[in-house]
Order: sequence, then structure tokens, then C-alpha cells
Amino acid sequence: MSRVKRGTISLKTRRNVLKQVKGYRFGRSTKERQAREAIAHAGNHAFDHRRDKKGDFRRLWNVRINAAVRPFKFSYSTFIHALKKKNIDLNRKMLSEIANTHPESFERIVKQIS
Repeated sequence: MSRVKRGTISLKTRRNVLKQVKGYRFGRSTKERQAREAIAHAGNHAFDHRRDKKGDFRRLWNVRINAAVRPFKFSYSTFIHALKKKNIDLNRKMLSEIANTHPESFERIVKQIS
């Protein structure tokens, strides 16, 4: 059996790992073992935060809608309830966008439910 030298593959793997942790602080950016651990943790956090982002945006939309309906003597909850009663199927993202960019259109929506 002939001898196999594995140096190039090891170096390539190490280089790729260290490339992923560029910008990390202390040993995590220079030492392969610490870098691998940092990558694993970063991946877990990224996965969790992709899920959290959806909730963050929904909260933002709710706040924007609430701010937009206050001048019309509505609260967020009464506004959403009135929308459901009138069978107006606009989701919170669309309502928030309309309130933000087209206030006159949003005003027409509010007038329809009052």
C-alpha cells in the first residue's frame, strides 16, 4: 500500500474554516478548534434569529397600525376586530405598508369600518 500525504486537504479545510470566522475576536478567528465551535454556535443563533425575525416584524406592524389608527379614535385591537367583523381580509403587513406609504388609502379603509 502506498503512502498518502494528506497535508493539502487539511490545509484547505483549515483555510475554509478560518475564512468563515473572519472578524471574530480572540482565538476564535485564528485557532481552528475554537473557530469550529464558534461556527457551530453562530449557526444555531442564526437559525433561532431567523425565526425571531418574523415575530419582530409582526410587532413592528402592530405598532405602526396602532399609531396610524389613533387619530381616528381607534385602538389597534378595536380596529382589527372591526376589520374582521366587516370581512376585510388585509393582513397586518399590508395594513402597515398602506398606513406608512399611502395614508389617504388607509383613511378610506378606516372610514369603511366606522
